Amino acid sequence: MDKLEKWVRVRIRLAGLCFALVFCLIVVRAFRLQVLDQEEWQKRAERQHQKVIPLTPQRGTIFDRNGEELAVSVEVDSVYLEPKRVEDAERTARLLAKALSLPVSTVEAKLESSKGFLWLKRKISLGQSEKIRALHLAGVKFVKEHRRYYPNSEIAAQVIGFTGLDPEGLEGLELEYDAAMLGEGGYLVTERDALGRGMGSGDRAIREGSRGDDLYLTLDKTLQYIAEKELAAGVESAGAKSGTVVVIEPETGQILAMASQPDYNPNAFYKYRPSQWRNRAICDTFEPGSTVKSFLLAAALNEKVVTPGQKIDCEHGTYPVGGKVIHDHHPYDRLTVAEVLKFSSNIGAAKIGKALERERVYRYYTDFGFGGKSGLDLPGEVSGLIREPSRWFEVDLATVAFGQGLTVTPLQLALATAAIANGGKLMAPYIVDRIVDRYGATIKERSPHVVHRVISSRVAAQVRAMMEMVTEEGGTGTLAAVPGFRVAGKTGTAQKVDPVTGGYSVDKRVGSFVGFVPAEDPRLVVLVVIDEPEGKSYGGLVAAPVFSRIASQALRHLKVPPTEKIGRASLPQLAERSFSAPAIQVSDSAQGEAPVMPDCSGMSSRQVLQTMERTGLNIKFDGHGRVMEQSPAPGKPIRYGSEVWVKLNPPT
Repeated sequence: MDKLEKWVRVRIRLAGLCFALVFCLIVVRAFRLQVLDQEEWQKRAERQHQKVIPLTPQRGTIFDRNGEELAVSVEVDSVYLEPKRVEDAERTARLLAKALSLPVSTVEAKLESSKGFLWLKRKISLGQSEKIRALHLAGVKFVKEHRRYYPNSEIAAQVIGFTGLDPEGLEGLELEYDAAMLGEGGYLVTERDALGRGMGSGDRAIREGSRGDDLYLTLDKTLQYIAEKELAAGVESAGAKSGTVVVIEPETGQILAMASQPDYNPNAFYKYRPSQWRNRAICDTFEPGSTVKSFLLAAALNEKVVTPGQKIDCEHGTYPVGGKVIHDHHPYDRLTVAEVLKFSSNIGAAKIGKALERERVYRYYTDFGFGGKSGLDLPGEVSGLIREPSRWFEVDLATVAFGQGLTVTPLQLALATAAIANGGKLMAPYIVDRIVDRYGATIKERSPHVVHRVISSRVAAQVRAMMEMVTEEGGTGTLAAVPGFRVAGKTGTAQKVDPVTGGYSVDKRVGSFVGFVPAEDPRLVVLVVIDEPEGKSYGGLVAAPVFSRIASQALRHLKVPPTEKIGRASLPQLAERSFSAPAIQVSDSAQGEAPVMPDCSGMSSRQVLQTMERTGLNIKFDGHGRVMEQSPAPGKPIRYGSEVWVKLNPPT
């Protein structure tokens, strides 16, 4: 009996202990729910009888380099319905359909819904909003949202891009910097019943979002307008399919303008073909043609396989290579290296390419940026194509030397030319200068970056001087002349590949011109590409005049003072000189006298180069601009084996 009583007491105590433990657990759980997690459960309770409707966030603004607005978010009305509050559904549907240009049946279907909230139309125009407000219709409400607006319409459309209704970026900078510019969206909170249905009598609460970050670009809106206007005129004048312009600041790699034709209005992008949205400067490739000869000569001079005054036999316009025959547009006999560029001799370029050989040609082309993406902060950039030199046959080396058999983007070609203009440095391009948050603080800023040095500054100065000859009388780019300034550049005309036959098209070509100005102190590099011009398709005829008009207006806008007298041709005394005259060979035994150093004071690099050609002297020169120092002094004899040099500085 004692054992039984003891066992009962143990069972009672165990049961009591279990009840005590359960009670403690309930108290702890209740304390956590009601005290520690109070806010969380209150939010959950609110969500059971509230419906949250996201509103369009406010994107950051895009500015040009001078603070001009290129893309903004404007506040507009969106219309929503509370069907249970509508008094006369038939009349309301008829009036709303007329004001918003909607089918009456669509509005009627929304008004018959049992829901407490329905969007009728989002982001309506100011005129539509005023019409509806004037009607004072019951059950029709408004809420403020943000719509993307491009105040300059077509200007820089392919660069800026556009957004969707969300508004997420879909093209251009809007897509590339979507995460930075897309702010936090606000909310419209409505009441709903236990079954999740909206309650028409419930209050509407709006919770504001936050604005995204702003972009400040390197683009200049005025230069962009000039480029687009002149490109459109050039494309129309040539009856061309399309066109591209790139304007770069050579010292920094900043993109000042980037235009494509045909263009579009991003405020109504859906009305245009997707091909018009494309930024052709980075998305299209083409064979560069003769524009690539500048880089070939730069490589040859840098490797010292040729000298500027060296004569090359151009075979009277016909030259067999690897079972094929290369032709020049005119039958030339012997041309100097500088004249090969001036007259754009394919045969001369092929022979210079042979002197360099495959590996070095390929290495310099890739060092100039061909065959790889530039890294510009825009979506959709392609790399172009240049095959490995191990796959080149003899004829491939020849054709690559004058711009066939490889493809480049307009941006790549402009950047490569900028490397010659700035003294031999390939710059990393960029188009967004800085990102600023909504409080005005700079959170990211870009600065000029040198990718690598391609050629020496001395060789760059020599090539700049040669490129000046292209735009003077007798050269292929005379129509690129800019009154009051010296221009250096190169024309290009390339056949397009026929997609049907796989060979070169008989009548489809790409005409181009790329150059920089002022030649002695380059401020701008401008590339113009005209795709499939009708009739005369040479770059010197269809692209060079566009370059001239863009460059002249751009220099005025930038307030760059002229360096030459306006109203006369650039250096006519040099343009009149015959380039076919044989160079005078300097000999230390000629008449027993040493050659005399000419007076180079005040000469440009181009004039020094032509003096070298005329006298046969091998003069080293450094810098760009005008000659400020020289050795030996003017009129002094040049000792055999002594160094002859000049130093140039930009005019002040």
